[in-house]
Amino acid sequence: MRLLVWGTAVVAYVLAVVGRSALAATGVTAAQRFEVSAATLSLLAVLSLAVYAALQIPAGVLADRFGARRLIAGGAVLVAVGQAVLALAPSFPLAVCGRVLAGAGDAVTFVSILRLVPTWFAPRRVPLVNQLSGILGQLGQAVSAIPLAALVVSDGWTAAYLSAAGVTGLVAATAALVLRDGPIEARTAPDDRPTGLGAVVRSPGTRLGFWCHFASPFGGNVFGLLWGFPFLVSAEYVPPGVARVLTSGVVVVNVVIGPLFGLASGRFPHRRVALIAGSVAAQVVAWAVVLAWPGTVPWPVLAALVVVLGSGGSASLVAFDVARSAVAPSQVGRASGVVNVGGFTSSLLVVALVGVLLDLQGAGAPVDWTTTAFGVAMAVHVPVALVGLAGMALAARRVRRATRAERRPAEPARVG
Repeated sequence: MRLLVWGTAVVAYVLAVVGRSALAATGVTAAQRFEVSAATLSLLAVLSLAVYAALQIPAGVLADRFGARRLIAGGAVLVAVGQAVLALAPSFPLAVCGRVLAGAGDAVTFVSILRLVPTWFAPRRVPLVNQLSGILGQLGQAVSAIPLAALVVSDGWTAAYLSAAGVTGLVAATAALVLRDGPIEARTAPDDRPTGLGAVVRSPGTRLGFWCHFASPFGGNVFGLLWGFPFLVSAEYVPPGVARVLTSGVVVVNVVIGPLFGLASGRFPHRRVALIAGSVAAQVVAWAVVLAWPGTVPWPVLAALVVVLGSGGSASLVAFDVARSAVAPSQVGRASGVVNVGGFTSSLLVVALVGVLLDLQGAGAPVDWTTTAFGVAMAVHVPVALVGLAGMALAARRVRRATRAERRPAEPARVG
Protein backbone atom coordinates (compact mmCIF):
# COMPACT_ATOMS: atom_id res chain seq x y z
CA MET A 1 0.00 0.00 0.00
CA ARG A 2 2.87 2.35 0.84
CA LEU A 3 4.43 1.95 -2.61
CA LEU A 4 1.06 2.15 -4.36
CA VAL A 5 0.18 5.43 -2.66
CA TRP A 6 3.61 6.94 -3.23
CA GLY A 7 3.77 5.72 -6.84
CA THR A 8 0.37 7.21 -7.67
CA ALA A 9 1.39 10.55 -6.18
CA VAL A 10 4.63 10.54 -8.19
CA VAL A 11 2.79 9.78 -11.45
CA ALA A 12 0.50 12.74 -10.76
CA TYR A 13 3.60 14.87 -10.24
CA VAL A 14 5.13 13.65 -13.52
CA LEU A 15 2.07 14.83 -15.42
CA ALA A 16 2.03 18.13 -13.53
CA VAL A 17 5.63 18.68 -14.69
CA VAL A 18 4.57 17.81 -18.25
CA GLY A 19 2.07 20.65 -18.02
CA ARG A 20 4.74 22.95 -16.62
CA SER A 21 7.49 22.16 -19.14
CA ALA A 22 5.46 21.47 -22.29
CA LEU A 23 6.70 24.65 -23.97
CA ALA A 24 10.36 23.61 -23.59
CA ALA A 25 10.39 21.42 -26.72
CA THR A 26 7.41 23.03 -28.48
CA GLY A 27 8.32 26.69 -27.95
CA VAL A 28 9.15 27.37 -31.59
CA THR A 29 5.87 25.77 -32.67
CA ALA A 30 4.00 27.83 -30.07
CA ALA A 31 5.60 31.07 -31.30
CA GLN A 32 4.52 30.27 -34.86
CA ARG A 33 1.04 29.04 -33.89
CA PHE A 34 0.15 32.13 -31.86
CA GLU A 35 2.33 34.53 -33.93
CA VAL A 36 4.09 36.03 -30.90
CA SER A 37 7.58 37.40 -30.16
CA ALA A 38 10.20 35.94 -27.82
CA ALA A 39 9.14 38.09 -24.87
CA THR A 40 5.47 37.28 -25.43
CA LEU A 41 6.25 33.57 -25.74
CA SER A 42 8.16 33.68 -22.48
CA LEU A 43 5.00 35.14 -20.92
CA LEU A 44 3.30 31.76 -21.37
CA ALA A 45 6.02 30.04 -19.34
CA VAL A 46 6.29 32.92 -16.88
CA LEU A 47 2.56 32.94 -16.15
CA SER A 48 2.58 29.26 -15.25
CA LEU A 49 5.59 29.80 -12.99
CA ALA A 50 4.07 32.94 -11.47
CA VAL A 51 0.88 31.10 -10.57
CA TYR A 52 2.97 28.22 -9.20
CA ALA A 53 5.11 30.50 -7.02
CA ALA A 54 2.18 32.61 -5.81
CA LEU A 55 0.23 29.53 -4.69
CA GLN A 56 3.03 27.72 -2.86
CA ILE A 57 2.32 29.05 0.63
CA PRO A 58 -1.48 28.66 0.29
CA ALA A 59 -0.85 25.15 -1.08
CA GLY A 60 1.26 24.30 1.96
CA VAL A 61 -1.44 25.58 4.32
CA LEU A 62 -4.11 23.57 2.48
CA ALA A 63 -1.95 20.43 2.47
CA ASP A 64 -1.47 20.65 6.24
CA ARG A 65 -5.19 21.24 6.77
CA PHE A 66 -6.95 18.98 4.24
CA GLY A 67 -4.38 16.32 3.43
CA ALA A 68 -2.58 15.30 0.28
CA ARG A 69 -5.29 13.23 -1.44
CA ARG A 70 -7.66 16.10 -2.17
CA LEU A 71 -4.92 18.45 -3.32
CA ILE A 72 -3.09 16.00 -5.59
CA ALA A 73 -6.31 14.77 -7.25
CA GLY A 74 -7.70 18.28 -7.60
CA GLY A 75 -4.38 19.55 -8.94
CA ALA A 76 -4.35 16.86 -11.62
CA VAL A 77 -7.84 17.92 -12.72
CA LEU A 78 -6.67 21.52 -13.11
CA VAL A 79 -3.60 20.43 -15.11
CA ALA A 80 -5.80 18.32 -17.41
CA VAL A 81 -8.20 21.19 -18.03
CA GLY A 82 -5.30 23.56 -18.64
CA GLN A 83 -3.75 21.23 -21.22
CA ALA A 84 -7.11 20.87 -22.99
CA VAL A 85 -7.58 24.64 -23.13
CA LEU A 86 -4.05 25.07 -24.54
CA ALA A 87 -4.78 22.40 -27.15
CA LEU A 88 -7.95 24.10 -28.39
CA ALA A 89 -7.01 27.75 -27.88
CA PRO A 90 -7.48 29.70 -31.14
CA SER A 91 -5.77 32.79 -29.75
CA PHE A 92 -3.03 33.81 -27.38
CA PRO A 93 -5.32 35.05 -24.54
CA LEU A 94 -7.02 31.64 -24.30
CA ALA A 95 -3.60 29.95 -24.30
CA VAL A 96 -2.72 32.14 -21.33
CA CYS A 97 -5.82 30.85 -19.50
CA GLY A 98 -4.71 27.29 -20.12
CA ARG A 99 -1.25 27.98 -18.72
CA VAL A 100 -2.74 29.60 -15.61
CA LEU A 101 -4.91 26.52 -14.93
CA ALA A 102 -1.97 24.16 -15.45
CA GLY A 103 0.20 26.27 -13.15
CA ALA A 104 -2.45 26.21 -10.42
CA GLY A 105 -2.72 22.42 -10.60
CA ASP A 106 1.04 22.01 -10.60
CA ALA A 107 1.39 24.32 -7.60
CA VAL A 108 -0.30 22.02 -5.11
CA THR A 109 1.21 18.71 -6.18
CA PHE A 110 4.80 18.55 -4.97
CA VAL A 111 4.12 20.30 -1.65
CA SER A 112 1.38 17.71 -1.02
CA ILE A 113 3.83 14.88 -1.75
CA LEU A 114 6.26 16.34 0.78
CA ARG A 115 3.37 16.36 3.28
CA LEU A 116 2.37 12.79 2.37
CA VAL A 117 5.77 11.06 2.51
CA PRO A 118 6.43 11.44 6.29
CA THR A 119 3.09 9.75 7.03
CA TRP A 120 4.15 6.56 5.16
CA PHE A 121 7.94 6.32 5.60
CA ALA A 122 10.19 6.18 8.64
CA PRO A 123 11.97 9.48 9.43
CA ARG A 124 15.40 8.15 8.44
CA ARG A 125 14.07 7.36 4.94
CA VAL A 126 12.22 10.62 4.33
CA PRO A 127 15.19 12.57 2.78
CA LEU A 128 15.88 9.80 0.27
CA VAL A 129 12.20 9.30 -0.61
CA ASN A 130 11.77 13.06 -1.08
CA GLN A 131 14.74 13.03 -3.47
CA LEU A 132 13.26 10.11 -5.39
CA SER A 133 9.89 11.87 -5.54
CA GLY A 134 11.45 15.00 -6.97
CA ILE A 135 13.74 13.36 -9.50
CA LEU A 136 11.14 10.88 -10.72
CA GLY A 137 8.60 13.68 -11.04
CA GLN A 138 11.03 15.59 -13.22
CA LEU A 139 10.72 12.80 -15.78
CA GLY A 140 7.84 14.97 -16.96
CA GLN A 141 10.45 17.16 -18.64
CA ALA A 142 11.68 14.15 -20.62
CA VAL A 143 8.08 13.32 -21.58
CA SER A 144 7.67 16.89 -22.84
CA ALA A 145 10.99 16.91 -24.70
CA ILE A 146 10.54 13.62 -26.57
CA PRO A 147 7.05 11.97 -26.74
CA LEU A 148 5.00 15.18 -26.54
CA ALA A 149 7.23 17.02 -29.00
CA ALA A 150 7.09 14.04 -31.35
CA LEU A 151 3.28 14.02 -31.14
CA VAL A 152 3.19 17.73 -31.99
CA VAL A 153 5.28 17.02 -35.11
CA SER A 154 3.41 13.88 -36.21
CA ASP A 155 -0.21 14.51 -35.14
CA GLY A 156 -0.34 18.26 -34.63
CA TRP A 157 -0.58 20.64 -31.69
CA THR A 158 -4.22 19.96 -30.81
CA ALA A 159 -4.02 16.16 -30.81
CA ALA A 160 -0.80 16.14 -28.77
CA TYR A 161 -2.07 18.41 -26.01
CA LEU A 162 -5.49 16.71 -25.88
CA SER A 163 -3.71 13.39 -25.39
CA ALA A 164 -1.76 14.86 -22.48
CA ALA A 165 -5.01 16.20 -21.00
CA GLY A 166 -6.72 12.82 -21.24
CA VAL A 167 -3.92 10.91 -19.53
CA THR A 168 -3.76 13.49 -16.75
CA GLY A 169 -7.51 13.20 -16.19
CA LEU A 170 -7.21 9.42 -15.75
CA VAL A 171 -4.45 9.89 -13.18
CA ALA A 172 -6.62 12.43 -11.30
CA ALA A 173 -9.37 9.81 -10.93
CA THR A 174 -6.84 7.20 -9.77
CA ALA A 175 -5.38 9.58 -7.20
CA ALA A 176 -8.82 10.30 -5.76
CA LEU A 177 -9.36 6.56 -5.24
CA VAL A 178 -5.91 5.51 -4.01
CA LEU A 179 -4.26 8.31 -2.05
CA ARG A 180 -4.61 8.61 1.72
CA ASP A 181 -2.49 9.66 4.70
CA GLY A 182 -0.43 6.88 6.24
CA PRO A 183 -0.40 5.49 9.78
CA ILE A 184 2.81 7.17 10.92
CA GLU A 185 1.14 10.56 11.31
CA ALA A 186 -1.07 9.24 14.11
CA ARG A 187 2.01 8.17 16.08
CA THR A 188 3.88 11.45 15.67
CA ALA A 189 4.96 12.82 19.04
CA PRO A 190 3.67 16.26 20.05
CA ASP A 191 5.96 19.18 19.23
CA ASP A 192 6.10 22.31 21.38
CA ARG A 193 7.51 24.56 18.64
CA PRO A 194 5.25 27.38 17.33
CA THR A 195 3.01 26.13 14.54
CA GLY A 196 1.54 29.29 12.98
CA LEU A 197 2.39 30.36 9.45
CA GLY A 198 4.13 33.46 10.76
CA ALA A 199 6.40 31.37 12.99
CA VAL A 200 7.24 29.11 10.05
CA VAL A 201 8.13 32.06 7.81
CA ARG A 202 10.23 33.70 10.54
CA SER A 203 12.20 30.54 11.26
CA PRO A 204 15.87 31.05 10.26
CA GLY A 205 15.96 27.47 8.97
CA THR A 206 12.99 28.10 6.67
CA ARG A 207 14.62 31.24 5.31
CA LEU A 208 17.86 29.36 4.71
CA GLY A 209 15.91 26.70 2.84
CA PHE A 210 14.27 29.44 0.76
CA TRP A 211 17.61 30.90 -0.37
CA CYS A 212 19.07 27.44 -1.03
CA HIS A 213 16.10 26.72 -3.27
CA PHE A 214 16.29 30.16 -4.90
CA ALA A 215 19.91 29.62 -5.97
CA SER A 216 20.09 26.00 -7.04
CA PRO A 217 17.37 24.83 -9.50
CA PHE A 218 16.59 27.80 -11.73
CA GLY A 219 19.33 27.03 -14.27
CA GLY A 220 17.91 23.59 -15.00
CA ASN A 221 14.34 24.88 -14.86
CA VAL A 222 14.99 27.63 -17.40
CA PHE A 223 16.86 25.20 -19.63
CA GLY A 224 14.10 22.61 -19.47
CA LEU A 225 11.05 24.86 -19.30
CA LEU A 226 11.63 27.04 -22.34
CA TRP A 227 15.01 28.33 -23.41
CA GLY A 228 17.28 25.28 -23.50
CA PHE A 229 16.05 23.86 -26.79
CA PRO A 230 15.99 27.21 -28.69
CA PHE A 231 19.44 28.07 -27.29
CA LEU A 232 20.95 24.79 -28.49
CA VAL A 233 19.30 24.89 -31.93
CA SER A 234 19.49 28.59 -32.75
CA ALA A 235 22.67 29.66 -30.97
CA GLU A 236 24.82 26.52 -31.00
CA TYR A 237 23.46 24.93 -34.22
CA VAL A 238 22.79 21.60 -32.54
CA PRO A 239 20.47 19.32 -34.57
CA PRO A 240 16.94 19.25 -33.10
CA GLY A 241 17.12 15.55 -32.20
CA VAL A 242 20.37 15.99 -30.28
CA ALA A 243 19.02 19.18 -28.67
CA ARG A 244 16.00 17.27 -27.33
CA VAL A 245 18.31 14.62 -25.86
CA LEU A 246 20.45 17.28 -24.19
CA THR A 247 17.37 19.08 -22.86
CA SER A 248 16.04 15.87 -21.32
CA GLY A 249 19.55 15.14 -20.04
CA VAL A 250 18.91 17.53 -17.15
CA VAL A 251 16.31 15.05 -15.90
CA VAL A 252 18.59 12.06 -16.48
CA VAL A 253 21.27 13.67 -14.33
CA ASN A 254 18.70 14.19 -11.58
CA VAL A 255 17.73 10.53 -11.72
CA VAL A 256 21.35 9.38 -11.50
CA ILE A 257 22.75 11.66 -8.80
CA GLY A 258 19.59 12.56 -6.86
CA PRO A 259 19.76 9.51 -4.56
CA LEU A 260 23.38 10.38 -3.76
CA PHE A 261 22.31 13.87 -2.68
CA GLY A 262 19.54 12.32 -0.58
CA LEU A 263 21.91 9.91 1.15
CA ALA A 264 24.44 12.68 1.76
CA SER A 265 21.72 14.94 3.19
CA GLY A 266 20.62 12.24 5.63
CA ARG A 267 24.13 11.21 6.66
CA PHE A 268 25.79 14.64 6.83
CA PRO A 269 23.03 17.11 7.81
CA HIS A 270 25.55 19.79 8.79
CA ARG A 271 27.00 19.76 5.25
CA ARG A 272 23.72 20.33 3.43
CA VAL A 273 24.28 24.01 2.71
CA ALA A 274 27.84 23.37 1.49
CA LEU A 275 26.50 20.67 -0.85
CA ILE A 276 24.00 23.11 -2.36
CA ALA A 277 26.53 25.93 -2.61
CA GLY A 278 28.92 23.65 -4.49
CA SER A 279 26.29 22.93 -7.12
CA VAL A 280 25.45 26.63 -7.55
CA ALA A 281 29.11 27.61 -7.88
CA ALA A 282 29.62 24.89 -10.50
CA GLN A 283 26.68 26.27 -12.51
CA VAL A 284 28.20 29.75 -12.50
CA VAL A 285 31.51 28.39 -13.77
CA ALA A 286 29.83 26.23 -16.44
CA TRP A 287 27.80 29.13 -17.85
CA ALA A 288 30.87 31.35 -17.84
CA VAL A 289 32.80 28.77 -19.87
CA VAL A 290 29.98 28.20 -22.38
CA LEU A 291 29.22 31.87 -22.90
CA ALA A 292 32.89 32.85 -23.22
CA TRP A 293 33.71 30.04 -25.64
CA PRO A 294 35.04 31.41 -28.98
CA GLY A 295 32.83 30.18 -31.80
CA THR A 296 30.45 27.24 -31.61
CA VAL A 297 30.64 25.37 -28.31
CA PRO A 298 31.61 21.67 -28.72
CA TRP A 299 28.96 19.10 -27.82
CA PRO A 300 30.97 17.64 -24.91
CA VAL A 301 31.12 21.08 -23.27
CA LEU A 302 27.37 21.49 -23.74
CA ALA A 303 26.88 18.02 -22.23
CA ALA A 304 28.97 19.09 -19.22
CA LEU A 305 26.72 22.15 -18.85
CA VAL A 306 23.68 19.87 -18.83
CA VAL A 307 25.25 17.69 -16.11
CA VAL A 308 25.99 20.69 -13.91
CA LEU A 309 22.49 22.14 -14.41
CA GLY A 310 21.02 18.76 -13.52
CA SER A 311 22.90 18.76 -10.21
CA GLY A 312 21.03 21.94 -9.29
CA GLY A 313 17.71 20.10 -9.31
CA SER A 314 19.04 17.47 -6.92
CA ALA A 315 20.64 20.12 -4.70
CA SER A 316 17.38 22.07 -4.51
CA LEU A 317 15.60 19.11 -2.94
CA VAL A 318 18.09 19.19 -0.08
CA ALA A 319 16.70 22.65 0.74
CA PHE A 320 13.47 20.99 1.89
CA ASP A 321 15.44 18.91 4.39
CA VAL A 322 17.00 22.13 5.71
CA ALA A 323 13.58 23.66 6.36
CA ARG A 324 11.90 20.44 7.54
CA SER A 325 14.41 20.15 10.36
CA ALA A 326 13.55 23.64 11.59
CA VAL A 327 9.75 23.38 12.00
CA ALA A 328 7.17 21.25 13.77
CA PRO A 329 6.10 18.05 11.92
CA SER A 330 2.57 19.38 11.48
CA GLN A 331 3.94 22.40 9.59
CA VAL A 332 6.00 20.58 6.95
CA GLY A 333 3.55 21.63 4.22
CA ARG A 334 3.81 25.32 5.13
CA ALA A 335 7.62 25.24 5.33
CA SER A 336 7.87 23.33 2.05
CA GLY A 337 5.64 25.89 0.36
CA VAL A 338 7.81 28.78 1.55
CA VAL A 339 10.97 27.03 0.36
CA ASN A 340 9.46 26.14 -3.01
CA VAL A 341 8.68 29.80 -3.68
CA GLY A 342 12.42 30.46 -3.85
CA GLY A 343 13.37 28.33 -6.85
CA PHE A 344 10.34 29.22 -8.88
CA THR A 345 10.74 32.92 -8.19
CA SER A 346 14.28 32.80 -9.59
CA SER A 347 13.13 30.60 -12.49
CA LEU A 348 10.31 32.99 -13.34
CA LEU A 349 12.69 35.94 -13.20
CA VAL A 350 15.30 34.40 -15.50
CA VAL A 351 12.77 33.00 -18.01
CA ALA A 352 11.30 36.48 -18.38
CA LEU A 353 14.66 38.25 -18.52
CA VAL A 354 15.98 36.00 -21.29
CA GLY A 355 12.97 36.83 -23.47
CA VAL A 356 13.23 40.55 -22.73
CA LEU A 357 16.95 40.64 -23.47
CA LEU A 358 16.39 38.87 -26.79
CA ASP A 359 13.75 41.44 -27.73
CA LEU A 360 15.96 44.37 -26.71
CA GLN A 361 18.57 43.11 -29.19
CA GLY A 362 15.99 42.95 -31.98
CA ALA A 363 15.72 39.16 -31.81
CA GLY A 364 12.01 39.00 -31.11
CA ALA A 365 11.13 36.22 -33.57
CA PRO A 366 12.63 32.70 -33.72
CA VAL A 367 14.30 33.47 -37.06
CA ASP A 368 16.34 36.23 -35.36
CA TRP A 369 17.60 34.12 -32.42
CA THR A 370 21.37 34.12 -32.99
CA THR A 371 24.50 33.08 -31.09
CA THR A 372 25.31 36.65 -30.06
CA ALA A 373 21.78 37.47 -28.96
CA PHE A 374 21.46 34.30 -26.91
CA GLY A 375 24.92 34.80 -25.39
CA VAL A 376 23.86 38.16 -23.95
CA ALA A 377 20.46 36.88 -22.84
CA MET A 378 21.66 33.67 -21.15
CA ALA A 379 24.39 35.56 -19.26
CA VAL A 380 21.66 36.68 -16.83
CA HIS A 381 22.05 33.29 -15.10
CA VAL A 382 25.32 34.39 -13.49
CA PRO A 383 24.19 37.47 -11.47
CA VAL A 384 21.00 35.74 -10.31
CA ALA A 385 23.05 32.78 -9.04
CA LEU A 386 25.42 35.14 -7.22
CA VAL A 387 22.45 36.84 -5.52
CA GLY A 388 21.28 33.41 -4.39
CA LEU A 389 24.70 32.54 -2.96
CA ALA A 390 24.78 35.82 -1.05
CA GLY A 391 21.30 35.13 0.37
CA MET A 392 22.43 31.66 1.44
CA ALA A 393 25.48 33.06 3.24
CA LEU A 394 23.45 35.66 5.16
CA ALA A 395 20.72 33.16 6.09
CA ALA A 396 23.29 30.57 7.23
CA ARG A 397 24.84 33.19 9.50
CA ARG A 398 21.43 33.86 11.10
CA VAL A 399 20.92 30.12 11.64
CA ARG A 400 24.28 29.87 13.41
CA ARG A 401 23.37 32.82 15.63
CA ALA A 402 20.00 31.28 16.49
CA THR A 403 21.64 27.94 17.25
CA ARG A 404 24.20 29.55 19.58
CA ALA A 405 21.42 31.46 21.34
CA GLU A 406 19.46 28.23 21.94
CA ARG A 407 22.54 26.47 23.32
CA ARG A 408 23.55 29.38 25.60
CA PRO A 409 22.69 28.50 29.22
CA ALA A 410 19.98 30.63 30.81
CA GLU A 411 21.15 33.39 33.16
CA PRO A 412 20.59 32.40 36.82
CA ALA A 413 17.77 34.24 38.53
CA ARG A 414 18.86 37.00 40.93
CA VAL A 415 17.98 36.64 44.57
CA GLY A 416 17.14 39.65 46.75
